[in-house]
Amino acid sequence: MKVLVFSDSHGNIRYMEDAVRQEQPDMVLHLGDVNPDARALQSKFPQLPMEWVCGNCDGLRTDLEAERLLVLEGHRVLMMHGHTRGVKMGYGGAVQEARRQGAEILLFGHTHDPLCTCEGNLWVMNPGTIRGGWEGATYGVISLEGKNVACYTVRLK
Repeated sequence: MKVLVFSDSHGNIRYMEDAVRQEQPDMVLHLGDVNPDARALQSKFPQLPMEWVCGNCDGLRTDLEAERLLVLEGHRVLMMHGHTRGVKMGYGGAVQEARRQGAEILLFGHTHDPLCTCEGNLWVMNPGTIRGGWEGATYGVISLEGKNVACYTVRLK
């Protein structure tokens, strides 16, 4: 299973569309900021399963959770935007919560800085910002094949 991970699209749907066409994923996860972008992407690819959480720019009137634990192909994935765990000051609080929930993969955004590392038995990924900026648009990829997990980030060209 191939999963694309987006965060912080802030109105740029085109780059998400480009990444979906390029990667041909089985699923998309959006980590917030801005959720109408995720809904717009889903309308363009209605056959593609998508899940999302709210971010700090998604407003107070959202019916979305700030954090969600998903099970994908038997792997526990904790997704969050990260603002509720203070990831701009460090992602230790998010890691602690992921470990508490028994997650194998922690996904967060908010900082706009891509990160992908494996800390013991926990993959930690921030896909950066798909909106683009000084360093370009970035997104994450998760590959799940049986018990094997691989995560990495990609700079959209």
